[in-house]
Amino acid sequence: MSSLHTSTHPVPHASSARRWLVLAIVSVALLLIVIDMTVLYTALPRLTHDLAATACAKLWIVNAYALVVSGLLLGMGTLGDRLGHKQLFLAGLMVFGVASLAAAFAPSANVLIVARGLLGVGAAMMMPATLSLIRLTFADAGEQALAIGIWASVASGGAAFGPIVGGALLEHFWWGSVFLINVPIVLVALPIAWWLIPKRAATSTQPWDWLGSLLFMVGLIGVTYAIKSAGKSSPDWAPVGIAMLVGGVFLWAFVRRQQRSAHPLLDFALFRNSVFAGAVAAALMAAAALIGMQLVFSQRLQLVLGYSPLEAGLASMPMSLAAFVAGPIAGRMLPRMGSARMLAMALTMSGLGMAGYLFLRDAGFMGSALALATLGAGVGATMTAASSTIMQSAPPERAGMAASVEEVSYELGGALGVTFMGSLLTFVYGRAMDVAQVATLPDAVRDSLDEAQRVAEHLPPAAADALRTLSSAAFNHGFDAVIGAGALLLFATAIWGRWHARTR
Repeated sequence: MSSLHTSTHPVPHASSARRWLVLAIVSVALLLIVIDMTVLYTALPRLTHDLAATACAKLWIVNAYALVVSGLLLGMGTLGDRLGHKQLFLAGLMVFGVASLAAAFAPSANVLIVARGLLGVGAAMMMPATLSLIRLTFADAGEQALAIGIWASVASGGAAFGPIVGGALLEHFWWGSVFLINVPIVLVALPIAWWLIPKRAATSTQPWDWLGSLLFMVGLIGVTYAIKSAGKSSPDWAPVGIAMLVGGVFLWAFVRRQQRSAHPLLDFALFRNSVFAGAVAAALMAAAALIGMQLVFSQRLQLVLGYSPLEAGLASMPMSLAAFVAGPIAGRMLPRMGSARMLAMALTMSGLGMAGYLFLRDAGFMGSALALATLGAGVGATMTAASSTIMQSAPPERAGMAASVEEVSYELGGALGVTFMGSLLTFVYGRAMDVAQVATLPDAVRDSLDEAQRVAEHLPPAAADALRTLSSAAFNHGFDAVIGAGALLLFATAIWGRWHARTR
């Protein structure tokens, strides 16, 4: 079982003030986790230049974090049951702080990828405790719904808020500051969490299935590597096929292991509940669309339009503010509207916002801000409705497992968004750059806009300007493809959800 299956009772004698302080401390930890997924986007152009990272390395720098979190979350919930959630939470904070320090001073792209993976380990240790402590602390159903709404708004709004934090830091410091900022927060949060969070004895003797977690993580990495490599302008199909085969075999082995286990990390019978399955699909697709969009959003603003990192971060503020506001509101409205209706409405709103930005991005501030706010509000409402629905539709004996599935859906959705949207961007960009004007230039100019601009730094002025113009136009083609694909994904999920609800 995962983290929630420790007790269904509130923390004994928890005062009203203490309940909300517990929510505050787990929200701070959650904010660190979700911001770390997107804070990198604003710094990506600068660190890519400074570390001379390839297009493939750039995507791994982004994705190593989410893939490790996704792979370990299911198993970390069980480990928390065995060791105690407070202990694992505090240990995760320490790992997160050390990894942040390593990432801040990484001398190469490969070291940064490893540090991002270690950040994922720390995040996976902390995440199962966030929802479990909320459930243990808030016994009143109304308070619990509001607390989960706040949790979801932190999850969605924090992800959208990441680029703003990154932009503000990069205005005055080097790219490593987006990681270094975590360290003082961890140092402050550790003693407060140790004092504030009640210590509870381990309540489970279920074995920790470390092999299952490893199978799942390796399978995800293999499939991700294959998709990323296939998106290159001239892919080497032998490694792509091998990676896809290895990833598929490991994922198949994970499924078989769970089906045969007396204590599975993931009970696939949960997905027979159409309400549960629909909410998981909504969370997965909303996260994929949001994170995939943010991957290209900040890059376009900086590399094509010439925004500073801070300006690029501030440009996303309508999205983050709307997501923060929409979460608690959706939590209040969910009991009256119902899960299926709320999710369909929220996903449709998200799709309208994303499609609107595709058409209004160059129509001035008001037009783009309106589209981004619509997208943010839709995503915030989707995550709140999905989180509450997942938790409420699972049977009590599977509550902890449901929490792990809910958390994995967001992290895995983000990883899939980076994988597919990043590969789509690379593919469309590479095709648009496959022209005679760059035939005599290094192949790197066809891989990414960053690399094309690095090559342009060493060309004569006229040739450099021509390459920058051509590569910026190619990136815009890829950007349009990503935004259009994200909007279609959101609309399709909304339609599927309503159809699924009516036919169950």
